[in-house]
Amino acid sequence: MLHTLDAPAVRSWCQLALRALGQAREEIDALNVYPVPDGDTGTNLYLTVESAAAAVESRFADPGPGPAPGLAETVRAMARGALVGARGNSGVILAQWLRGAAETLAGGGGADQLRTGLQRAADSAYQAVAEPVEGTLLTVARIAAREAARAGDGLGQVAEAAHRAAREALRHTPEQLPVLAENGVVDAGGRGLVAVLGALADAVAGHQPMGPVALRDDLRVESCRLHVRPPGPGHPAFEVIYLLDAPDEALPALRERLAGLGDSLVVGGGDGLWNVHVHVDDAGAAVEAGVGAGRPHQIRITHFAEAAARSGAAAGRGEPEWRARAVLSVVSGAGLAELCEQAGAVVLHAEPGRPPASAELTAAVRRAAAREVVLLLNDPELRAAAGAAADQLREEGVRIAVLPTRSPVQGLAALAVHEAGRRFDEDVVAMTSAAGATRYAELAVAEGESWTMAGVCQAGDVLGLIDGDVAVIGAGLAEVGASVLDRMLGGGGELVTLILGEGAPEGLAEQLAAQARHSRPEVDAVVFHGGQESAPLLIGVE
Repeated sequence: MLHTLDAPAVRSWCQLALRALGQAREEIDALNVYPVPDGDTGTNLYLTVESAAAAVESRFADPGPGPAPGLAETVRAMARGALVGARGNSGVILAQWLRGAAETLAGGGGADQLRTGLQRAADSAYQAVAEPVEGTLLTVARIAAREAARAGDGLGQVAEAAHRAAREALRHTPEQLPVLAENGVVDAGGRGLVAVLGALADAVAGHQPMGPVALRDDLRVESCRLHVRPPGPGHPAFEVIYLLDAPDEALPALRERLAGLGDSLVVGGGDGLWNVHVHVDDAGAAVEAGVGAGRPHQIRITHFAEAAARSGAAAGRGEPEWRARAVLSVVSGAGLAELCEQAGAVVLHAEPGRPPASAELTAAVRRAAAREVVLLLNDPELRAAAGAAADQLREEGVRIAVLPTRSPVQGLAALAVHEAGRRFDEDVVAMTSAAGATRYAELAVAEGESWTMAGVCQAGDVLGLIDGDVAVIGAGLAEVGASVLDRMLGGGGELVTLILGEGAPEGLAEQLAAQARHSRPEVDAVVFHGGQESAPLLIGVE
């Protein structure tokens, strides 16, 4: 348990919050009935926190010649990243909440600073909204801050009290906002803040990403049966969002002008950079108001009715030069990339240790220029980012299927049965079946002492993971590889695929392939040089 919030803990907080929102994204989207029932609050919150986490990671990835990033630099990076990447009404409010917290935490990470920071965060969120409404994220933030102020002296007690109070406040949101009660749901934005506060409690407790607190919030309402639909009569037609470079003194006049144009006005930021969100009938006038105050950029205008129609329409809209279908495969390693390209896939090269964000996946699909896209993830860490990217792409008219392949060997198995000439649904089913019929394993080297499913490992031990779980611990790659392969073939199989990683010893895969053929003559084995840095050897059994 931490006694003081430091830079690594803030980094962990961002990672945990992103994982928690990724898990809850679709649930939160389904809860979205206010202010507009457009089913994207979970996606918007995820993209906002993804931008915050990326900004923090950039500080740790390239800290420069000086000392490692400190607390002040890290929380400011988090807040600015959230502001720049904020999406939708709830995203801008959350970004302003993070900015308020950062203003206090930049001066210290003790229990008292966290208490004050949570109150500052709640106040900042209220101030960002032109017409605050209770029963929303704002209420959850206010009650969380109030209970944090009454908590014990420890940092963990403050974080846990805030999370616990947020959960309870969320349960009561339908009592405060009639539209929630009418639909039998809790507030979507408030649900997202509960996940973020759960992640904070986990970070303070020292849990790693995917820890128990941030992901245990099962607050869904089973009666929720919502669909994206256009706003009702009398509601503005457009959502307008842009970043604005403007002096602080220009904001009061801008707020007044935008408030006269529409509703759901949220303006977050400070120090010359602002994120402006408003719902209006005259999108041009909203942008012109920004021009009058400063320099608007990254302008996004969404027509609610068209967005709703696109989300339910079949794909097939595109420029004539677009190809009919593409398979996009995410891999790391030159050899793996070449294998996928030879099998007909478009490849997105993933940097070692840094899975691509949703924006990178979205851009890669756009570059593929296809009306129909099958996305092979080849990494379980990509599911949340891919889900957010797919939602955006479907709004653009792209028909996309995300195959959550957990290893490159499953992706190669899917590519082996891909046929662009058959119907999209049939192709997806065939590829999914091939991937699902492929068991996967990998060898890794332990970086330190740890408890695993196979017992305690020490630094330098070779680990054999089967279907994601450690099954074998040993001293050498050949020894562990042989044991893993024997266990996998014990469950049957006709084809063994061995993919050598960067730095793997010469002859390792050939030795294991020979062993498989000797012990089971009916089994065929193939060896490829993948060049991946993540694992010295990948194994697939079909």
